[in-house]
This record gives sequence, C-alpha cells and structure tokens, in this order.
Amino acid sequence: MRQAKGIQQKIQKLQNDLAERVVEGSAGGGMVKAYINGKMELLKVKIEPEVVDPNDVGMLEDLIVAAFTDGTRKAKKMAEEELARITGGLPIPPGMFSM
Repeated sequence: MRQAKGIQQKIQKLQNDLAERVVEGSAGGGMVKAYINGKMELLKVKIEPEVVDPNDVGMLEDLIVAAFTDGTRKAKKMAEEELARITGGLPIPPGMFSM
C-alpha cells in the first residue's frame, strides 16, 4: 500500500511537470506549427505568412488540424514514456493518471 501511495505521489508530480513541458507539432513542412503541453493543451499556433492564401482557406485549416494532431501525438507519447519510467511499466488503474 505504501508503494502504491508513493507511485501516486510521483504521478501527481509528473502531471504537474507535464503541464510545463511543450512539444511542437508541425505540418506543411513546418509552415504551420502547434505548441502543445503535456496536458494536451494547445498553447500557441505559428503560421508562416506564405501559407496564408485567402482563396484556399481550407488548406490552411487542414494544416492547422494536422499540426495539432502531430503535436498531440508527440505530447501523448512523451507522457506515456514518463509514466512508464515512473511505474516501471506496471499498469495504472483507470483514473489514477489523467492527462
């Protein structure tokens, strides 16, 4: 029981740490970038001016979605790797770790 409590404290610290860590997702060869923290929150979007075409807003929308998806995938992988490091790969009960 003591070991479980220790792991729970480490997980809480990890959740706080992940909120401070940021990954970059990109699309269109880096023309659109999305910055997402380890809690899966979108912090910022960077769009290069040359990708903005008023006659093709749909392409820009698709690039934003793709950059966000790429960043979210990277942030989730980062969180999973850190959680596995803390738990030694032990399965965590549902609800004990939420991003």
